[in-house]
Formats: sequence, structure tokens, C-alpha cells
Amino acid sequence: MTRTQDPSAGDPPPSYPAHWEADVVLRDGGTARIRPLTPDDAGRLVAFYTDVSDQSKYYRFFAPYPRLSDRDVRRFTHHDYVNRVGLAVLVRDEIIATVRFDRIDETGRPTETGTDAEVAFLVQDAHQGRGVASALLEHIAAVARERGIRRFIAEVLPDNRKMGKVFTDAGYTQHRSFADGVMHFELDLEPTEESLAVMRSREHRAEARSTQRLLAPGSVAVIGAGRRPGGVGRSVLRNLVGSGFTGRVQAVNRNADTDELDGVPLRRSLAELPEPVDLAVIAVPADQVPAVVAECGAHGVQGLVVVTAGYAETGVAGRARQRDLVRQARAAGMRVIGPNAFGLLNTDPAVRLNASLSPQLPARGPLGVFSQSGAIGAALLEAAHRRGLGISSFASTGNRADVSGNDLLQYWEEDEATRVVLLYLESFGNPRKFSRIARRIAADKPIVVIKGGRHTGSVPAGHAAAVTRIEDSTVDTLFQQAGVVRVDTITELYDAADLLAHQPLPAGDRIAIVGNSDSLGLLTHDAALSAGLRPLPPQDLTTSAGPEDFTAGLTAAIDCPDSDAVVAVVIPPIGAAALPRFPGSGLLEADRPSPGAPTLDRIADALTAAAARANAAGKPLLLIHLALPELAHPSPGHHPYSKRSAPLLSGLPAYPRPERAVRALAHAVRHSAWRRGNADIGRIPELDGVAEAPARRQVATALSSASDVQLDETASAALLAHYGIRVLRARPAADEQSAVAAAAGLGYPVALKATGTGLRHRPDLGSVRLDLANETELRRAHRETTALLGPDAGLVVQPMAARGVDTVVSATVDQAVGAILSFGLAGVASELLGDLAHRLVPATDRDVAGLVREIKAAPLLFGWRGAEPVDTDALEELLLRVSQLVDDLPEIAALTLEPVVVAPHGLAVLGATVRLAHLPARTDLGPRALG
Repeated sequence: MTRTQDPSAGDPPPSYPAHWEADVVLRDGGTARIRPLTPDDAGRLVAFYTDVSDQSKYYRFFAPYPRLSDRDVRRFTHHDYVNRVGLAVLVRDEIIATVRFDRIDETGRPTETGTDAEVAFLVQDAHQGRGVASALLEHIAAVARERGIRRFIAEVLPDNRKMGKVFTDAGYTQHRSFADGVMHFELDLEPTEESLAVMRSREHRAEARSTQRLLAPGSVAVIGAGRRPGGVGRSVLRNLVGSGFTGRVQAVNRNADTDELDGVPLRRSLAELPEPVDLAVIAVPADQVPAVVAECGAHGVQGLVVVTAGYAETGVAGRARQRDLVRQARAAGMRVIGPNAFGLLNTDPAVRLNASLSPQLPARGPLGVFSQSGAIGAALLEAAHRRGLGISSFASTGNRADVSGNDLLQYWEEDEATRVVLLYLESFGNPRKFSRIARRIAADKPIVVIKGGRHTGSVPAGHAAAVTRIEDSTVDTLFQQAGVVRVDTITELYDAADLLAHQPLPAGDRIAIVGNSDSLGLLTHDAALSAGLRPLPPQDLTTSAGPEDFTAGLTAAIDCPDSDAVVAVVIPPIGAAALPRFPGSGLLEADRPSPGAPTLDRIADALTAAAARANAAGKPLLLIHLALPELAHPSPGHHPYSKRSAPLLSGLPAYPRPERAVRALAHAVRHSAWRRGNADIGRIPELDGVAEAPARRQVATALSSASDVQLDETASAALLAHYGIRVLRARPAADEQSAVAAAAGLGYPVALKATGTGLRHRPDLGSVRLDLANETELRRAHRETTALLGPDAGLVVQPMAARGVDTVVSATVDQAVGAILSFGLAGVASELLGDLAHRLVPATDRDVAGLVREIKAAPLLFGWRGAEPVDTDALEELLLRVSQLVDDLPEIAALTLEPVVVAPHGLAVLGATVRLAHLPARTDLGPRALG
């Protein structure tokens, strides 16, 4: 790529833009540091260039260029960070790639005012193919946009296909031409849907690969494994060896006085180990960790599991140590699980990794499990074991300083062995990214989440390094829109997971109930109604029902076209001798059954056959058992009437109480409905009457003298008008005469409203008088209202709107997730009962249709009790306009339209408030970077 003149001589030292620094994950899963080049990098740059091949140098300079002169070194390390910018990619403090842009005018000469820049890359040959140039392009493009550059210009030799592909695959709007033996590229730097999709696809592949390297290492070293059997390091080593890990296991202890520990090689340092190490488990005191991490980086270790405590959970000094740990590891190309981590598990028979504090490797199964808490992680493993549920892989990341739930989600999306994802979260590092990834994954694999701190909002101190606190109602909105199933307890987590992992999703909410207990069937029916399902009348087989009766009843329920799911209710047959013992069963005998009496085996056979039939029909089958725990969780040899050593039922979700079964089924029904709706996520339509440019000018003017501004009613109405939202004018009516004059200008009938503090939208206080048809009525209303509320009521006169339903539309900005669009009925329904629906912005046409229909009071909009339905099409268009307004203008911190009177034909916005503020820029549209 061509060279431009060096105008940097004599420049004053510029301010270093530290916010351009970023850690990135490369295509192969390794990490690197991107930062601006500085004069201190002169030595690193020379060393880097020495290791670049002659061919790569030729591609960069279009001529043989064996070495950099002193002038070149100065030029490439001295920048003003405005018109001349250089970035470097470093691993282990060594430069592996550089990029530079120079602002140019239309003739290609250096300038300080143009919006074009010439860009050029150079990547060390050993690191080509790792996605380094693609990551650099994302970051240098973001820097250029920040500095007012709108277009990159680059020239590439035809043989330099790798660089040409970087430009053509980036997704930016581009123009390509060929002249004088050179490919000429022009890239518009405004992000496009394609460029964002390319960036996120690369992010997904890189983060999935980096997590896969942690979960499937070829070799593991436990650093800090000592002789003491109960020590943390020794425990991890024994767990690793005991799990049957298929790779190489080694141990390191600087005080080692033997060559072997628990049958594996033991050395004093990594350098003494006979083989390379992919994953290192660090279990040394916190003050020794930096030296160990440095040794791991020098030895080429790819990932770390830091079980050592004493970091952010201990306070300010610990948080500083934690930041240093992550910075040191990433600079050496390593990802970190922890610190204060419980560890990693992978049950793949080809791996069998137990790099954790769990004494046993769980059974193989379809559940991917992530926990931010070690204690909860241990509880999740124990609960899965007790229920006989298998796990594909598990991670408990402790302080979550680096690797997070988002990384595991990226991996589980690709992992065929994982069918359901279970998460225990205490905090969010990047909620927008979580929502984006989860929505993509949930379309194929259910995600079930327990979110700690629902009411307190408290977060463990160890997460203080990267925590985003958001309101719990916002978390619900985020989960709902992303298709995430939210539960409250570990029991409910596995109740839902068991069903989602082993049964088809129901096509609807119609539930058939079949069993041998009329009472238990009725309880199940009531529970289903309470959960929002539509149960059919229970089919009672009577308490004397045998296996054949269950087969017939379940077959009929499964084949019934009016059912979407089937619940089998089973209790011990009353009067039969084949009964298990249970507390309080003094009236029941436990003698061996008489000939011909039904046994558990035969009942289990009937249920198993029914499950196969239901699966073929695409309907889930659940079991509710009472006093028959052996059906769900058998203890081989414990029950005298089953001769099987294997579980009586395999893959059939079984629950001891109706409420648990129905709650799990309701989760499945709602997730299935979300998935069907998510197949068409809708579109963001083009709206007429939108004038973004004048709206931006109004916002800029309002914020030119203050950082936070509450617009008055006139300014609010003017801003909304730019987006086609008309607010009915209200004129001041401080006295009777001004009220009459206002009404004369507006035309009768009119409304008289109080807008004083505490009186707005309070008709219950007498602050609103409607349908005033003439001057006499208006004067009387003015006198009465003034006498009631006082002279400071702030009375205004407003034209009457058509009769309809009063609603409220609002948008607020949550710093973590961005703008949130909300809708509800005005007054008590939203203010007292909290009957509001929410969606993240930008909202699609399907999103706003869901908003209108989701609130509990929605029937009032659709003709409840014979009333005429209101114009929901107009309401949905208003919601779309508000969504576009707050999406286009991120300075809108809060917006409320109240009331919005929705009539049978059209609507009227009677009040509007808008608050503007300088808010932090969104980061989810920027280049890939680790938090």
C-alpha cells in the first residue's frame, strides 16, 4: 500500500486516547491487545518489521523494502491521533500487526479537514489467518468515525488476496476498481446491517473457539498441587485424574521434592515439564499468581482456571489485583476462568475433563450449566445428580473477571451435545450482548435462567470489576424479548430443564389430564388454569385402573386433536396389595402382590409406550406421581415389586406435585409460543412524516447550554411533531377571561385541566372538567376548579378529543440495555397495579402489536362487554414512531405521552413530556472487544 508524506515533524505531543485500547479474541480463540502506537514503540516496531517476510513487505509498500529507516520509524510511531492514527496488535508485549490511516483531500494529499483517509495494514506472517486484520479494520474504522472520517481508501496489489478479502468481506458499502495493476477500494465507514452481521459472526466464531479451547484441552497442569490431601490444588489434581481425563495431566509445585504426585509428573516449574500445556489450573496464594501467570504466558499456555481467592471479593486492593490478572493474561493470549472459580467440567467421552472442585464428573447428558457462584454451582451439580439428569459441560467462573456466561453461550450454540442451557446469574457485564446472543440461541436451544438479587439488586463484591445493575422489570423485558425462560429456584430450573430436554415443545396450551385419581386430576386442572393454560376436563380412570386402562386412556388423550400436551396422574391403586410403604400408611400393606395384581413394571411399561406415542405425535407427556417416587427416581433393589436395576422411566419428566409439573409445562408452552413468533420477528417499517435533521438540530440547541434539560410543553410538542406525533395544544387559563379567549381560538367543546404540581392526570382530585360546550359552562367550571384546587392549579384549556380509552406511552433509557418502550392504560392500571408491557428499542411491528395485547387490561381496547373496539392500528403506529424517535435521538433520556386517548377511529395525544441529556454512547455498535 502506498506511502504518504510525513507532516509530523515538530508536532506537539498529542493526548494519548486510552479509550481506544481493547482486548480482542482472535479467530483461533487466542487473545491480543489493540492500542494506539506511541513513540515508545520504536524498538517493538523495528523488531516486528524484522520478522515480516519480504513478500509481505512488498505487498505493503509496492516495492522491495527490507528495513525501516529512522525516518520511517518516527513516522509510524508519532501520530496526532486525529489526522494520522496508527494502531498496533500486541501479544506478550510484542507487535504482531499494525494499521495506519492518514486523512487526505480529494487529490490524495494530507489534510486536516477532509473526510477521506488512506489506510494500510501489515500483519506478521506467523499470525496471518488468525483474523488479525479483520479485527484491526473494525477498530481503526471506529477510530476514524470518531475523528470525522467517513471513507477509507486503500490500494492493494492483485496478488495480495488475503488483504483484498479483508476489505470485500467487511460488509461496508464499498466501491472497487482496477487500474494500473492495482486494486482500488473505497469503503464507506457508516455501519450497515451487513457489516454488523459480519462483525457479530466473527465474534461468535472467535469466542466459541476460545471457550472450546478451555473445555477441550489436550493437556492440563495443576499449579500449586501439594502433598496435603485436603489442599485445593491437590483436590483439583485428584478430581482431574479420577475423572479419566483423556489428555495429559501434569503438576507443578515450586517446593516439589519428588517427581510424581498422584501418578502424574510433578515439577518445580512449567519450564521443567516434559510436554506443552494447554490449560493451567492455578491454586497458589494470590501474591504468587502474577509470577505464575507470567510463566504460563511464556510457556504458551492457552487458558487459565484460577481457583485462588483474594481478589475483588476482598475490596479495593483485590479489585486492582483482579484487573492486573486479566490484563496480564490477555496480553499473553490467554483467557481466564475466575479468579475464585469453582472450575470447569466436560463430560464428552473424548475429553472427560474435571478441572474443578467437584469430586465426581457428572453423568453425560444434554444440559450445559453455567454459574457465577461456586456454591450455587455445586448445588446445581448435586441437584442434577439426584434427579438423574446428565450434563454436557459446566463452568463456574467465580468473580467472572474474563470468561462470562456470554462466552459459554457462544460455545453451547455450536455444541451438538448441549440441547438446553441453564444459567445462574448474579450480574450482567454486557446485557445487550447477552440479549442478542440469547435470542439467536433460544430459537434452537431453550435457555433457562435463575437471576439472583431479584428484589435486593445486590451483587457479590467479586463482580465489582464489571457489573451492570439494571432494574428487575428491565431484566424481565430483556429475558422475554430474547426468549429466555426465567425461574426462581433450582428445583424449578431442573423441572423446566427436564421437560425441555426430553420432550417436544407443545404446539399450544390445551392440556389433557389422564389418571387414576379424580382428586389429583382436579388439583392438576386448577393448577393449569392458574398457570394460564387451557386444561381439558380430567379423565378419571378410577383408582382400580390397571396398566391396560392407562394405555387406553393415554392413547385417546394423545390422539385427541384438541390436546397439545398430556399429563399422566398416577397414584398407587387403592385396594391392591402391590403398594409401596410411605409415612402414615398404616392402612396399607406392603406384602408381596397377589397373582395378577398390577406392578410398577407394568405401569412403567404403559407410560413408556405412551411417551413414545406422544413424542411421535409431537406432544409432551408429563407424569405426576403420588406416593410412587420409584417411578421417577428409583433406587435399584429398594422396591420389592420391580426387578429392574435401571430406572423404570427414562426420558419421561416426573413430578411429585401438580404445581411443579404444570409450572414446567407452562414454561414450555410460553417458550414454544415465543419460538413460533420469533420465526417472524417483524420489521421496522418506513414511516412518513419523519424529519430527523431538524429534530437533531432542536436537541443540539437545547443541550448546548446544559447537560440535562426538561423541555416545556411547547418544545416537547415541536420535537414530537418532527416524527409525525401531534400533541393537542393546551392554552393557559389563569383566569376566566383567558380561559374564554383560549376556548374561542380552539373551538368548543373544550376541556379544562389542572397542570400544577401533583395535579396533572389526577381526575380523582377534580383536576379535569370535560365536554364544556359553551362559555357559560367554561366559566362555571373555572370558578369551581379554582375554588377547589386554589390559584396555583395551573389551569389550561384544551380541545376535546373523541371518546376512547386513556393510555400511556413512555420511553426511558436504562444505561445497561438502552431505550425501553412501555405501554399501559393511564391511571390506576399502570400506576398502582403496574400493568405495563415493555420492549427494547428499536421495536418492530410485531413488538408493538405484542405491547398492545400483553397488558392485563388489553380487553378494554378490543371491545370488552360490548364496547366498540378502539383503533389499535393507530396506537401501534404511534408506538413505532416513539420507538424510532428515541432510537434516532439517543439524547432523549425520558419521554412520556399521557394521556393518549385511543378512539374507535384514530387517537389523540393530550400531554407530552420530554427530558434530554448527554448520555454515554452505545457500545454494542462498536468494534469487537472484551469487557
